[in-house]
Amino acid sequence: MMLNKEEQIQYNRHLILDKIGETGQLKLKKSKVLVIGAGGLGCPILQYLTAAGVGNIGIIDDDVVDQSNLQRQILYTIDDVGVSKAETAVKRLSRLNPFIQFDVYNEKLSKDNAVALFEKYDIIVDGSDNFQTRYLSNDAAVLVNKPLVYGSIFKFEGQVSVFNYKQSATYRCIYPTPPNPGSIPNCSEIGVVGVLPGIIGSLQANEVIKIICGVGEVLANKLMIFDVLSMRQMILNFNRTSNADIQNLEANYDFFCGITSAKTEITFQELQQKLEKYNLLDVREDWERSQHHIGGQHIPLGQISERFTEILNDKPLVVYCKSGIRSKFAIEFLEEQPVSYELINLKGGLS
Repeated sequence: MMLNKEEQIQYNRHLILDKIGETGQLKLKKSKVLVIGAGGLGCPILQYLTAAGVGNIGIIDDDVVDQSNLQRQILYTIDDVGVSKAETAVKRLSRLNPFIQFDVYNEKLSKDNAVALFEKYDIIVDGSDNFQTRYLSNDAAVLVNKPLVYGSIFKFEGQVSVFNYKQSATYRCIYPTPPNPGSIPNCSEIGVVGVLPGIIGSLQANEVIKIICGVGEVLANKLMIFDVLSMRQMILNFNRTSNADIQNLEANYDFFCGITSAKTEITFQELQQKLEKYNLLDVREDWERSQHHIGGQHIPLGQISERFTEILNDKPLVVYCKSGIRSKFAIEFLEEQPVSYELINLKGGLS
């Protein structure tokens, strides 16, 4: 495998860099990297891996672009709202670097596809935003013995690490059990400063390049924590434990993370056909409702415990949010209260 003349021009700044050079660039060209998620973290990861010349990049994401994404997901524009993130990302990235082969997976990572998918790639990069996917990604990476480059963001703070690299510690070694459901809200509930995923995602891409080219000190057995408000960086050391010994995937990662399925669910299409039979409760934030809603009462999830007595009780109640997760938490709370109406979750939310 060689670099053609156009590639030599494209990668000139790598080729003249002493620790990469042509040897490192050819390693990048031969490599195969799977990126989980094309959102806040996924956008900078994908942009820099594409620019760096990683020869084969897979993207798995079943989501579509929402206008609220544009504050931080800089691969997209207002014209992309409602369109597949993975497909849109590839269109933009192909214009950045036409020498890359992209694989698009317009689906959700699951226990049914993770192992087979991970086996096709050299390195897995986790750009997800939920604990179910993080534990699944960790377990599948261990089973197929692939390094997993991890990143996460929370308000003004981010984390980066590399798991299962040359038998190093794994995600379960530092986080053996998931947090209680709802105890750590995601950015759609509490927000995130727009530049943070750009910083953390770029650091993840940097770890990938280091692994491929064999340069520098990989963040294995280390967790880097970065605070954008104070610009302080801290690195925690941790070791591989018995929690790294994964034999099988969990039967259900939602259940493992404490997220139970609502006893009763209804699809959006079913709801539209019988709308007059239900009361509706929107548990999203004010700014989300102002952009779009399907009617009914509005009580943000964080206010449910104080205001649940305001909910109308003359019909079965359909609770909804963006994805169906917050509405489940609301239903779990209401089930513990002395309410007389039937509780129904809008399956998949408004997405």
